[in-house]
Amino acid sequence: MSSVKRLVYAVIHFLREQSQMDTFTSDEQESLEVAIQCLETVFKISLEDTHLAPPQHLIEMFANSFHKNDMLPLSDSLPEDVEKADQLKDEGNNHMKEENYGAAVDCYTRAIALDPNNAVYYCNRAAAQSKLNNYSEAIKDCERAIAIDPKYSKAYGRMGLALTSVNKYEEAVTSYQKALDLDPENDSYKSNLKIAEQKLRDMSSPTGTGLSFDMASLINNPAFISMAASLMQNPQVQQLMSGMMSNAIGGPAAGVGGLSDLSSLIHAGQQFAQQIQQQNPELIEQLRNHVRSRSFSGSTEEHS
Repeated sequence: MSSVKRLVYAVIHFLREQSQMDTFTSDEQESLEVAIQCLETVFKISLEDTHLAPPQHLIEMFANSFHKNDMLPLSDSLPEDVEKADQLKDEGNNHMKEENYGAAVDCYTRAIALDPNNAVYYCNRAAAQSKLNNYSEAIKDCERAIAIDPKYSKAYGRMGLALTSVNKYEEAVTSYQKALDLDPENDSYKSNLKIAEQKLRDMSSPTGTGLSFDMASLINNPAFISMAASLMQNPQVQQLMSGMMSNAIGGPAAGVGGLSDLSSLIHAGQQFAQQIQQQNPELIEQLRNHVRSRSFSGSTEEHS
């Protein structure tokens, strides 16, 4: 019975949205309200029973089911629905400019309900979902957009951003490469592809941490400077640096030469990083957030 109630909940939610559309007369809206009340009475549920809400809108489930199985093409929307959907898309774009991402998602979702065969609405909603850190939903929307229009470069680009945000760098690289195949002159795709490729190399490296710090910002960070000064007062660090300098001045005769210098340098760097992590983990988190905030050049892109 729970599955039936979930289905009826989706129908009620759909009818409620339809009853609020300007495309229906007052009598037709009243008829929809009566239908909603009848379903609520018979199945003893209401829209307040949000635990019954399905993960997708009823129209999306219906359209995706047919489209996925190639049973029949997505049906054409009525001209008035297409016009209203386009207005909702414009409203969503305005919300994006105002950084009101939740409202933007709502507008794009309503546009999709009216015109589910338009790849732009899914792609724009993906951008809004990414801004809300709902990356899995953004990826799904990009996949839907690509299913409708396999040559939609922006959908591949936005999917690359979402995949990079969840550390799926190999898949992100593939998405950006496809985006560039379709739009070879797009500088944003080129830049983000390089970032994803670098992160993939960092993750593949034996000493890689997945982080790529901006050294200029790092050495000018007051917290980092304070930590470095504190560490330089550590006798062990002083001894290590003194040994490195002795090897550098003495050359090969001072020890085993360049390999010793390199080994000492690596050891010093590792020890320094470990002590930073132990003594000031907040600094590491700040640096990580700083890198993430600067990672993607496509964050200010225009919407369709």
